[in-house]
Amino acid sequence: MKLIPVIMAGGVGSRLWPASREAHPKPFMPLPDGENLIRKTFKRAASFGDVAEILTVTNRELYFKTEDEYRLVGKQVLNQGFILEPFGRNTAAAIAAAALRTQRVHGSEAIMLVLAADHLITDEAAFVGVVKQAKQLASEGWLVTFGIKPQYAETGYGYIEADQSSLLAGGLKVTRFVEKPDLATAQDYIEAGNYFWNSGMFCFEVGTLIEEMRSYMPDVVSQVEATLELSRVAESAHHYSVTLEADAFAKVPEISIDYALMERSEKVVTIPCDIGWSDIGSWNAMSELTAADEQGNRFEGEVLAHKASNNYVNSPERLAALVGVQDLLVVDTPDAFLIAHKDHAQDVKQIVSLLKSTGHEAHLLHRTVHRPWGSYTTLEEGERFKIKRIVVKPGASLSLQMHHHRSEHWIVVTGMARVFNDDREFMLNTNESTFISAGHKHRLENPGVIDLVMIEVQSGDYLGEDDIVRFQDIYGRADS
Repeated sequence: MKLIPVIMAGGVGSRLWPASREAHPKPFMPLPDGENLIRKTFKRAASFGDVAEILTVTNRELYFKTEDEYRLVGKQVLNQGFILEPFGRNTAAAIAAAALRTQRVHGSEAIMLVLAADHLITDEAAFVGVVKQAKQLASEGWLVTFGIKPQYAETGYGYIEADQSSLLAGGLKVTRFVEKPDLATAQDYIEAGNYFWNSGMFCFEVGTLIEEMRSYMPDVVSQVEATLELSRVAESAHHYSVTLEADAFAKVPEISIDYALMERSEKVVTIPCDIGWSDIGSWNAMSELTAADEQGNRFEGEVLAHKASNNYVNSPERLAALVGVQDLLVVDTPDAFLIAHKDHAQDVKQIVSLLKSTGHEAHLLHRTVHRPWGSYTTLEEGERFKIKRIVVKPGASLSLQMHHHRSEHWIVVTGMARVFNDDREFMLNTNESTFISAGHKHRLENPGVIDLVMIEVQSGDYLGEDDIVRFQDIYGRADS
């Protein structure tokens, strides 16, 4: 039977602000071991011997960033597919799109293994065994969930109640799904012994899944089908992408797969798991990945402490110092600084909501922003000026574009640049510069084999990132 791992990469990770932002969410955050969660998930998906294709559902703005991460894993012989959402419509829409596409490409008997891009699994061998059980149950017509054996009373997770008298090849019939409980209720669940954390991972036979979706969530399925018919498909050897049509996708009901299907179907089972699972859902969970010192402090970066205990500090770029404090979470990034009490780690997402309500860009972007062609870092900005460091990958090209309100001065630091400025085309070498007037069509390319590094000085009445008109773009971002 064909196995299709489906990596769901739609979450933001707002409780891990300021390291996690909408344009650089939790799956891309570096972990203490130097890797990130999306790379670990891709390696996990690629490790099964019967994988026919790895399908990723993600936001279209993260497409090239995700491809870059997969490329670092080095599994380029694998067939890869991408479903690119213009915006999130929750997990029912994402899984429906993946199922319909998989059925079209691989048939109804293919097995989908749905994985979250931002979860950590430390016992990979145990997970392989659990997936083997899940595939068998899925081939018999069950909708399989992975229930994590709880280690403590957690109020940040949903729970699965299972019927322990209904053993089915290692799985248990699901009695009900329970939303995040209060502490007393969570403790009761631990003592009962038949409640498991809802991991958000699933295994289905595609034909069974679509049949159940048509029964319990027909509006979602029909609108996703309509969206797919209008969507743009790009295909090449071992690779394809489906860019979902925005107007049609906006009409898909926004609901989770748990509410839409899993809580209603009679075919749901759970496999109790002990696989070293964590969703890294808060800074408390992130801190557990770092060893504690004798005072219970956990530090990432250069940190000094005096009469301080049970703190977590993540400060990779600057020296941090703690004096006489306990139970704090301290996270330092180049443009934002977080201090929170450990008891309020879940409330960090409220800061993100506040940033959104005030229109502050810190919920969306880091100072360094990744683009398909490379990245830029804002070094300084003030009244009528902004200074950026721009890195263009070898062979990459920015779009042919124009700005209404700003002019740009480009200085090459390393590498070589090919510049198009209105009707002129010319090369710039290290230590050379040029000026782009407002209203001029222009494009920057890196024709070399090393990174092109430039300093860009912008000046004008308005310096927002939305002052851009794209005429041509090799990454499909040109204005229609």
